[in-house]
Amino acid sequence: MTIYLLRLLAVLSVISVGACSSATTSTKNNAPQILTMGDSLLAWNRNSGRSISDAVEKGLGIAVVDRSRSGAFMRYSLPITGALGADINKQYVSGDWDWVILNGGGNDLWLGCGCMKCDRKLEKLIAKNGQSGTVPNLVSKIRSEGAQVIYVGYLRTPGVTSPVEHCTDEGEEFERRLERLSKSDRGIHFLSLAGMVPEGSRDYHWVDLVHPSVLASEEIGERITNIILNNQLADYRP
Repeated sequence: MTIYLLRLLAVLSVISVGACSSATTSTKNNAPQILTMGDSLLAWNRNSGRSISDAVEKGLGIAVVDRSRSGAFMRYSLPITGALGADINKQYVSGDWDWVILNGGGNDLWLGCGCMKCDRKLEKLIAKNGQSGTVPNLVSKIRSEGAQVIYVGYLRTPGVTSPVEHCTDEGEEFERRLERLSKSDRGIHFLSLAGMVPEGSRDYHWVDLVHPSVLASEEIGERITNIILNNQLADYRP
């Protein structure tokens, strides 16, 4: 029953966050065109203007188009809420993107199978070799249109018990597969957040110990900014 309630809350959060406006992209000084898509890791703190995308905007001095939605899934079958952003695949819009900041998969494992007996779901998300599944298919589509991809992993809670603690094994395996995917293409960058949170610290999480605090969003945004600056072909900055 708990799983069904969590799924309902996830859908409602998609609808409520979906009303927020996205930033418009900038072409000033040949700045890179950047799209953000994924779940609440990326969308959190947006209402206060301090999300991960906001941190990237601040770090690069340009606008970022943010289509991420809380409660979004990589594999999602309902058409209406999927089109509103519950389906991360539907968040993508073709464009002249240089970079796509992407995350997702956590809700599929946590809400989709309760992080129990998730082998089949994990395999459908991304195969053990990292080369097939919903995630590699989406990344391949983005890469085929020319954008580099930064796939962001999830926060840990070392020394603190969180509501998703039982998802640790599935999450670690999921990210090992993402790492294999990133090694197959220089245009795919996997950003692991393992090691970001100090032992016993609650400073990097919201009160629910699941979502990122402002501090975490800012630090993740800074790491993403550095990846872009270190891999951008041309220096757009004045």
